[in-house]
Amino acid sequence: AGGGRTWASIATMLQTCKMNGVDPYAWAQQALERIANRWPNKNIEALMPWNFKPTE
Repeated sequence: AGGGRTWASIATMLQTCKMNGVDPYAWAQQALERIANRWPNKNIEALMPWNFKPTE
């Protein structure tokens, strides 16, 4: 059951990226890097795919 829920969450995130014209790999990489670097909880909305802005 846990694996199915995990896959459903991943598939939902990937589809959300596609619906917002965002490269899923670039979004995931940036979001995970920010989380690993102690991204503040109060700014979690900025990590959502619809707010993704690639960094150069």
